[in-house]
Amino acid sequence: MAEIAILQRIREDREREQMARGAARWGACEKAALLFGRALFGGFFLYNGINHFLNRGMMTGYSASKGVPYPEAAVAGSGAMLVLGGLSVLTGVRPKLGTSLIGAFLLGVTPKMHDFWNVQDPQQRMGEQINFSKNLALLGGALIAAGVPEPWPASVPVPR
Repeated sequence: MAEIAILQRIREDREREQMARGAARWGACEKAALLFGRALFGGFFLYNGINHFLNRGMMTGYSASKGVPYPEAAVAGSGAMLVLGGLSVLTGVRPKLGTSLIGAFLLGVTPKMHDFWNVQDPQQRMGEQINFSKNLALLGGALIAAGVPEPWPASVPVPR
């Protein structure tokens, strides 16, 4: 029993040391840039996830028109991924998990919903190509965010 308590204490001490080292490596400008970027990036996905639920009927109809199987479940599931991923990035709580949710959403949705190569109308094709490219850029942003070592500065503290 005593060994378990000692091992637990050693692990907690290591975690505190890692957090202190992580906080020390960030300069003021880097912290501000990361915090502002998190607000924009996380806020974008949080807003769009909420929009999935507020406009569920319209989103379900659009998904069905694109041939998405079980469109109602797909809209609810993707909305949840966006809300949880956006909140994670925004708060800095488990950001690798949050960016994984965002990345999975973008990988699944982008080729199905923005299949510009199947669109005949030139104007609609251009719109789909723009959205396809935008989603690829957002995927790149999620991958960059996933590469930022944890803990992120100015993250919401989570009790263990």
